[in-house]
Amino acid sequence: MMTSLLFATGNKGKLREASEILGPDYELVTPAQFGITEEIPETGETLEENSVQKAEYIYARTGADCFADDTGLEVDCLDGAPGVYTARYAGEHCSFDDNMEKLLAEMAALGPDVPRTARFRSVITLILNGEKRFFEGCVEGRIALLRSGVKGFGYDPVFIPEGFGGKTFAEISEEEKNAVSHRGKALRAMAAYLAK
Repeated sequence: MMTSLLFATGNKGKLREASEILGPDYELVTPAQFGITEEIPETGETLEENSVQKAEYIYARTGADCFADDTGLEVDCLDGAPGVYTARYAGEHCSFDDNMEKLLAEMAALGPDVPRTARFRSVITLILNGEKRFFEGCVEGRIALLRSGVKGFGYDPVFIPEGFGGKTFAEISEEEKNAVSHRGKALRAMAAYLAK
């Protein structure tokens, strides 16, 4: 039997990724399908707070089993930035191109010898029958000097995950990315919980 879950996102890339990872046993629906088209608030100071806030916002309006994620890129030489501001690093209505430009410029300004280590971290809040559960995933890597690759979305062209010979997320296949990605790990943990 297929399980229907409302995923609190309007990001088509995230939706596709989650559908692929959760597989055919889950039908993912979006807030727009419930008539919710406004921006979902994200005013927390941590990924955890934003994840909970988004899930609670959707649950309060629909009463449907739902989940929300918040994901941050944490760059060590920038003291963990962009972190909770990952999606709006260059400003409220900026594009991911703008975000990547800002990130690469800030790192370049620190000089050529700055360590480029970074990680992506995802926190998922699942609300099932009114009960909250949390799942987390992390992938370590580093920030490239220049963008490379055309696959994926977000910061994928500048993030080099460990174990792929220096390729960015935007240069590897969806299957390879999903196997190691931060959101993939969190989603698989959620799927394992749901399977119980």
